[in-house]
Amino acid sequence: MRYRSLFVASLTCVCFLGWSEPPKTDIAPEVQTALDGIGASSLKTDLSYIASDQLEGRASPSRGLDLAADYIAAQFRRAGLEPGVGDSYFQNASMIVEEPDFSHFELKLSAGGREFSAKPTDAVINFQAALDLTGQRVFKLNLDDEALVQHLTASQVEGKVVILEISPRTRANYRLAARVLRAAKPALLIAVDRRNPSGHAGPRQRLVDPADPESGASSPRVSLSGDAAAHFYASLKPGDTDATATVSMAAPHRTPVMLRNVIGVLRGSDPALRDTCVMLTAHYDHLGMRPDGGGDRIYNGANDDGSGTVSVMEVARALGRLPQHPRRSIVFMTFFGEELGLIGSGYYVHHPVWPLARIVADLNLEQVGRTDSTEGRQVSNATLTGFDYSSLTGYVQRAGEATGIKLYKNAKASDDYFAASDNFSFAAAGVPAETLTVAFDYPDYHAVGDEWQKIDYDNMAKVDRAVALALFLMADSEQPVRWNESNPKTMPYVTAGKRQGLE
Repeated sequence: MRYRSLFVASLTCVCFLGWSEPPKTDIAPEVQTALDGIGASSLKTDLSYIASDQLEGRASPSRGLDLAADYIAAQFRRAGLEPGVGDSYFQNASMIVEEPDFSHFELKLSAGGREFSAKPTDAVINFQAALDLTGQRVFKLNLDDEALVQHLTASQVEGKVVILEISPRTRANYRLAARVLRAAKPALLIAVDRRNPSGHAGPRQRLVDPADPESGASSPRVSLSGDAAAHFYASLKPGDTDATATVSMAAPHRTPVMLRNVIGVLRGSDPALRDTCVMLTAHYDHLGMRPDGGGDRIYNGANDDGSGTVSVMEVARALGRLPQHPRRSIVFMTFFGEELGLIGSGYYVHHPVWPLARIVADLNLEQVGRTDSTEGRQVSNATLTGFDYSSLTGYVQRAGEATGIKLYKNAKASDDYFAASDNFSFAAAGVPAETLTVAFDYPDYHAVGDEWQKIDYDNMAKVDRAVALALFLMADSEQPVRWNESNPKTMPYVTAGKRQGLE
């Protein structure tokens, strides 16, 4: 028996902004059996390994990351998935690791008698060559000032040191400004990270795709954390300032490495649709280890994003047990290098195994295991970035209603975080893509305390049942997922999709 009775009504009739409640979904017995196979116990088993000290925080690259990739591939094989790249579950990516040389590091900002000098421990650098600047003029690009961003010109920033603050709320404005910054090529970009007031807690190295001509086209950049940097930034007026910058930095050390995206395919059953797919994705890397200091030094990354990684494996095992697959194929993929700037997903988009024009949608998972959100406890709740951006949301709404998960719109974070995870790599290429999360922020975010013992496994299993059903609904539908063209924020993605020839 096919599962057509499961698909009650086409989601193309669902409105976007101001959606009505999604219709009830009758789940076929075979599908319900698959959903019932998703359990807290297997999720805990997987995550207690993926986020264990043995994997040393899964930095890109690292021994721990390789161990995680091997484990994920083994679970895809166990689930009955086809290898995603020929006879292999690995998409190999030849990359360059750039590590800073701090032997003669200096970054000093001066303005009106005030001075700030960065310590190497506060800096993450993106330089591809040595840099020496003395008394260079500083331009403050306040991304909260929409008028400043919209009227920014190349002549305002060309040859200057541009200082700015990037946060979830300012990502959209940064994307607008980035077009001007790429063309103008400032002498240096300084990005202040107010979320790490006590010092940097992230990766200090950089991954570069040597085959990507854009990788060397951007201006050198330094990210600064710490209270002193935040206070100096706040003291400056927007636009041209009286501040000057003196910077000295040696060229980075460059080392070739091989990293891997892990890909498995549940082949579709419809001869006309099986060459199109829906994707379920997550990143399996994290921040690695603190280089020195006492106590716990390992960033285990259980929630970010071990929870998404093990959920991809669990949903793959569940849907792999279906006696008859949905019409379209489902591609399960985990990425390296998200914490270094969406590198693994970006690599896939530039080197696609499954043609982008045949990808119907990407549902990306991020931080689905912790319910102790800083916005309040989140039990039986989930949300999406880009909530009003595509019809993908309607599928997840229907699946959530059928499995006891309330899908809600986080009015602020929905748009702010859209560009903050791997869904954005696909969206920028035109593929409808959103990220599902339970907690945008939680205690121990990007801290050593994010460990597998703090996960709410029963709730994560419940969320994963909704994810599995949404994935099935999308893959079994004759109608592809569509961008919401009535929302002006989707226009760049709609345009990119038309260039790709997406259906």
